[in-house]
Amino acid sequence: MTTILERNKKVKVPKKTTEDYAEDALYREVWEDVNNEKTMAFLKKYSRILISGAIILLILIVGIQLIRHNNHMTKIATAQNYEMAIQNMDARALASLSKNSSDATADLALFQSFMLDGDVSKLENLAKNGNTRDFRDLAKLHLAGIQGDSMSANEFEKYMSSLNTKNSPFYYDGMLLVAQKYLASGDRKAANSWLDKIINDKNAPSVISATAQTLR
Repeated sequence: MTTILERNKKVKVPKKTTEDYAEDALYREVWEDVNNEKTMAFLKKYSRILISGAIILLILIVGIQLIRHNNHMTKIATAQNYEMAIQNMDARALASLSKNSSDATADLALFQSFMLDGDVSKLENLAKNGNTRDFRDLAKLHLAGIQGDSMSANEFEKYMSSLNTKNSPFYYDGMLLVAQKYLASGDRKAANSWLDKIINDKNAPSVISATAQTLR
């Protein structure tokens, strides 16, 4: 970098003498010695803290790697057990897998266990305690088909109310079932209000919309 003297052509930059170079070298040596002493003093003062911190950091890194490895191995084992249970059509194994798994995997295993043995209590458990909304609502939809005959139309509508939101993947299916329940009870006016809601919704699936128009 040019100095002010170098930028000013009228002023000559004085050349360093041998003593100047020797003085600079001595200054650098003293500066390095001072910094080394300060560094060593700092390390000596905080050595225990630094060592402890390094050990903690190492433990954390190793711990994270072990957790990732164990999670990976658990997922592989779950997938293998699931595949074996499906191949063997083993409802009991699927129910056990559901208890030892999490998220959608647990829900799917429990639902498929019900599909194999028809144990309605599994559906009831899934509808109430399922990990994912999709499977909770799917279980409730199946329960409506199994237990709906014992309910009045108003009771049935109330029972299906949790599906009456577009956040549910079975929103339109639920509305159609409610409409059919009102038709079965002889309440055409209430049934038509649900059918119109489906027909007038441009996002309604074509099959469900066509069915609603037929019932209307």
